[in-house]
Amino acid sequence: MSLPEKIPAKISSEAAGAISISPVVRQQLSLVELIDHILSVTGKDAARVREVLRQGTIVNGASRFRWEPLEATAEEIVTVLQLFPDARPDLPFSAVRCVRARLTGGRAAIEIDREAASRRRWLKRRSFWDVLLETAARLIPIYQHYSYADRSDVYHCELSAEACRELRDQSRLLAYSSLEIAVREGTYKQLQLWVER
Repeated sequence: MSLPEKIPAKISSEAAGAISISPVVRQQLSLVELIDHILSVTGKDAARVREVLRQGTIVNGASRFRWEPLEATAEEIVTVLQLFPDARPDLPFSAVRCVRARLTGGRAAIEIDREAASRRRWLKRRSFWDVLLETAARLIPIYQHYSYADRSDVYHCELSAEACRELRDQSRLLAYSSLEIAVREGTYKQLQLWVER
């Protein structure tokens, strides 16, 4: 049996909250679109993808996807998965294509978006994003994995005490006060970076 090109799917909200009735959207997904949602949860694991297709349901973010269970051969799954990128541990870090960062190691992770961190304060030549990427370049980020959910390669660096001090000192460059306070007062030891291909 070959996998269909179009799959009728029901999509509903999985948002947490009190008892509520959320609408169910019916949508025709291409096989590639459905596999894309599955990979965001399973990663590029052929056995897990095959099992999810057979189960006919998956929760991706705040949405639940349901479809008639699909039987697929191992060969069919391998063929479809070839359409998606693989992890590339040999890929060097590219500051130009970096789109997001996360400071971790404390009580709460601090998410830093390129657009927000690139905004310059009045009369400042550099942005916090510039400082963050210069810090990362000195520490030489190490490849972690490919994130199908983010469509990005993820890199990691351990932050030295000096690097943490510099980030805290330069947090004044951030245009958003809540993010500035989080970076200045937060505790963190690692930096993760998302790089689009």
